[in-house]
Amino acid sequence: MASRADGRTVGRSVGLSGGALVLVGGIGALLSVGPTVRPSDIHSEYVKYLSGKDSITAYLAYPERRDPAPGVIVIHDIYGMSDRLRPAVEKLAREGFVAIGPDLLSRKGGTPASSDDARRLISGLNPDTLTMDLGGAAAYLRTLKAVRADRIGVIGFCWGGGQSFRYATNNPTLRAFVVCYGPGPDTAALRRIKAKGFGVYAENDARLDAGLPDLMAALKRTSVSYRYTVYPGVGHAFLQTRAKPEVADSAWGAVVRFFRETLEGAER
Repeated sequence: MASRADGRTVGRSVGLSGGALVLVGGIGALLSVGPTVRPSDIHSEYVKYLSGKDSITAYLAYPERRDPAPGVIVIHDIYGMSDRLRPAVEKLAREGFVAIGPDLLSRKGGTPASSDDARRLISGLNPDTLTMDLGGAAAYLRTLKAVRADRIGVIGFCWGGGQSFRYATNNPTLRAFVVCYGPGPDTAALRRIKAKGFGVYAENDARLDAGLPDLMAALKRTSVSYRYTVYPGVGHAFLQTRAKPEVADSAWGAVVRFFRETLEGAER
């Protein structure tokens, strides 16, 4: 898998760290490391946490492990807390993380049954309220004895991918953020990011891929560490739809490896 004639890198990770462009190894370098958790060794439940004066519903999953685990906030797509969110939360728990997926429509009465209604409600959410509600999820994770309070990351999908990037600009205590086919934030906000980032993009997703050169140019002017992979032969939301399971599994392996490097690894 090599660079295309148009300059995009397909099937390989492209990283920016301290303004230097580096190529990181391809699929062969995505081997899992860290704690091994059997698929059945998780516990999941619905919880509520306070954000301001409101209560936010969230789906929480724990791995079974002796030591406290890093925590990961999972941001849903524009369909809200749907059947696309819960599997991601559980998969992260199976890899050894305590994962929480808040319903960011909780203040609107929760995610509605109609996907069209969910999209309409999410498009009207206040960005500052979203930051507060995601901050509430991070604060909730830090109260759990099973979580390492200093090792919190975030991942988001589609609309949530953009929110993951944006939240990284608003929470300097995050250690890691993952953007799954989501847009970048306002370029002026990039300098506020303290966490390391990883992006998952699809080759057949021209709408979002078109913004990658400008995003990477902006990141090059900052000290943000961000690398990404454009996965070949798949389209938007491929991690959720699993239209090509082998590609989705490869991308998920990269996400897990990144979180283990940043959240399980040595102090930064």
